[in-house]
Amino acid sequence: MSHVELSGVFKRFGAFEAIRGIDLDIPDGAFTVFVGPSGCGKSTLLRLICGLEMPSEGTIRFDGRDMRGVPPAGRKLAMVFQSYALYPHMSVADNMGFALRMSGVSKDERVVRVAKAAEILQITRLLERRPKELSGGQRQRVAIGRAIVREPSLFLFDEPLSNLDAELRVEMRFELAELHRRLRTSMIYVTHDQIEAMTLADQIVVLHDGRIEQVGMPSELYERPANRFVANFIGSPRMNFLTGRVTALRPGAIVVAIPGLEPAEIALPVRDSGSLKAGDDIEIGIRPDDLRVGSSGVAHLTMPVAFSEYIGGATYLHAPSQATGRLTVRYAGQTPPTGSVPLEIDPGRCHAFTMDGLRLS
Repeated sequence: MSHVELSGVFKRFGAFEAIRGIDLDIPDGAFTVFVGPSGCGKSTLLRLICGLEMPSEGTIRFDGRDMRGVPPAGRKLAMVFQSYALYPHMSVADNMGFALRMSGVSKDERVVRVAKAAEILQITRLLERRPKELSGGQRQRVAIGRAIVREPSLFLFDEPLSNLDAELRVEMRFELAELHRRLRTSMIYVTHDQIEAMTLADQIVVLHDGRIEQVGMPSELYERPANRFVANFIGSPRMNFLTGRVTALRPGAIVVAIPGLEPAEIALPVRDSGSLKAGDDIEIGIRPDDLRVGSSGVAHLTMPVAFSEYIGGATYLHAPSQATGRLTVRYAGQTPPTGSVPLEIDPGRCHAFTMDGLRLS
């Protein structure tokens, strides 16, 4: 296993800064996921770790050893790409063992390692087939098997499931989680899909514009996002946001007026209001699962249901409003309401942010 440390890492391409001062600790044996929108720097960061790029500034250490100048072959890692990159004229077994053969590993040892990896991935019966005879999911297993046989200290995955259909992605997520459980080898996984990040990771690293926005377990990022960007990016459907105006500050709470709210004000539990003062605007985040249809004596907004999505176990209601923007609500019933409905707001489930996007804790 590998303990990976990044300290003050920058990467510049001419005048463009792709990575802007990254400090990150990736523990031994952890499944760490880099997630963020396209262009945020996650693949560049992965290339820096594997040695395909060198940092413009800063250090990258594996188990305390500085990796500057160490080529990918000297880092004891294996990488799985979005493209399977299998040799079409070779069998599955030969594809999996090719890197070992090029490294001078004996034939007997290659056979043992390939057979072990094939058993782990449940592709033993496919070893004599050619890539053209395989499905997309089977090809991805072969690509992962090619990495496993090298017995690396660190696995790197660069959006490996993006070429698969939705059902196969779900299946392969399970396979990767099970693979990590069995091998307990450090894994770093890049994706733009926050569902993949939430379901696979021990530790998620949220990136934006070449910087880290937050690092933590999936539950931490979901329950206590560090800022508005993380709150909006993590969770599906996305968090709802309302704009409110601070009317009073109390010990441990701020009182906020929200357009259309009945009653007009709500007290949000906030330990540290920072430099906020009465009259300032803030943003209030509410997840779709934390809104309820009803008005049982608590603060609520009355909104028109414009569109509903039935997904089996629940229905998502979409209610547009000029004052608040669109709200999405998880409705437990199978028959969605029509017309205007009251939506209850629980102050204890709200997230408060400054207009600059910083969390009010």
